[in-house]
Order: sequence, then structure tokens, then C-alpha cells
Amino acid sequence: MSNEDLISVDYEIFGRVQGVFFRKYTQAEGKKLGLAGWVQNTDAGTVQGQLQGPRSKVKEMQEWLKSTGSPKSHITKAEFKNEKPVDSLEHSSFKIVK
Repeated sequence: MSNEDLISVDYEIFGRVQGVFFRKYTQAEGKKLGLAGWVQNTDAGTVQGQLQGPRSKVKEMQEWLKSTGSPKSHITKAEFKNEKPVDSLEHSSFKIVK
């Protein structure tokens, strides 16, 4: 890890994001960026999770979640909350939570 600040942020993605491999693509993108965290479907039809890593990489992932997603997804809204600095990563990898 660089000297860059580590942050943690929770997210929820709205739109057509279930049944379109959104979680799989999110996990792959998170790993590609070297982030830790998790992603899961909600009963409300959204996808939610947490991102942790260097601030610039988390911001990159937030942009991806807002605008890209999986090829067949249709994102209508992305919410990010509880952003906070962390001293170390609380997750060892990027997981899909069932």
C-alpha cells in the first residue's frame, strides 16, 4: 500500500442490478483495483456493500459503480455513505456475500 489515506465507504446501487452478474463484476473490479470489501443483493432489489482501500482507488470504484456496472445492468442511482478514514483494512479481500 502507498502512503495514501485508507478510507471505508458503504454503498447501495439502484436500478436493474440483480440477475445481471452485477455482484460478480463488482467483485472483479474491486479486486482489479486492489480494494477490500463486499457486495450483496438486498431484498429491496438493490445491491449494497462496502469498499475499503486507498482514497483514489475507492473513488475510481465509486465512479465505476455509478456509471459502468455489469454489461447488462442499468444503474439509476448510486448512494455512498459513512465514508471514514481507516487505519487498516477490515476485510482481507473482496467478497460476494450471499
